[in-house]
Amino acid sequence: MKKHSTQPAAANPLADELRPGQSVELLKELHILTRDGRLNQDSRRKLKQVYHLYQFIETLLKELPEGGAGATLADHGAGKSYLGFIVYDLFFRALGSGHIYGIETRAELVEKSRTLAARLGFGRMSFLPLSVAEATTDAALPERIDVVTALHACDTATDDAIEFGLAKNARCMVLVPCCQAEAAACLRQHKALALARTPLAELWRHPLHTRELGSQITNVLRCLYLEACGYQVTVTELVGWEHSMKNELIIARRGGGPKRSAAERMRAILEEFGLSSLQPTRFPRLPAA
Repeated sequence: MKKHSTQPAAANPLADELRPGQSVELLKELHILTRDGRLNQDSRRKLKQVYHLYQFIETLLKELPEGGAGATLADHGAGKSYLGFIVYDLFFRALGSGHIYGIETRAELVEKSRTLAARLGFGRMSFLPLSVAEATTDAALPERIDVVTALHACDTATDDAIEFGLAKNARCMVLVPCCQAEAAACLRQHKALALARTPLAELWRHPLHTRELGSQITNVLRCLYLEACGYQVTVTELVGWEHSMKNELIIARRGGGPKRSAAERMRAILEEFGLSSLQPTRFPRLPAA
């Protein structure tokens, strides 16, 4: 008679790393897992970031009518579409409804994502070789998008993603800004005048401070802009600073109506820091005084 081992079965080494129901095949295709199903340190960090962001997106999707069934999501600056594929795999695939649009300017990445989606049978994913601004009016996207995401969209691409969300009447936006340079350039241009006018200009007298303050002001203005346009805004960390220096996560939910006080504070900040020239191009929907 064959003897059965009394030793416990070996534990799945990935059990504590992956979300329930996660496709191992997908993670291998995305090169998050190695071909033999292992995680290295770099991919573990990447997976941690995407999963943490997914938790926020999952909560927002479940707040939508019918628990997110039939929802549409546009992911801007999608790159290799790690986020879009994982959201589809963990949320949309089981629902049997809903659609994800990956927006990416690099045509070769768009084609690779299309090929992978076809191979995996992810039929409700579309990938479009467009800039964020172009996507706002492109006929391939529906008139309304429920959730807009932009993970590490560089410089003004985050502002374009916000404008896309406003144009598409998005219920929610999830933004992780990156490399904001435009406000810093304006601060630098008017630095001498500002130093003569107000001691607050000491906050950006040194070049390093100019860059950092420009980034901070940009995100503050974005939050006020979203509030002025009728969104409730939460700002938090994406992951620990040891994993990513571009770590600010802005979550906006439509509701409560436009806030006049947010618009007034925004205009005051633009005036105080000599940034009023940004308003027509970056914040065109700011309500009039």
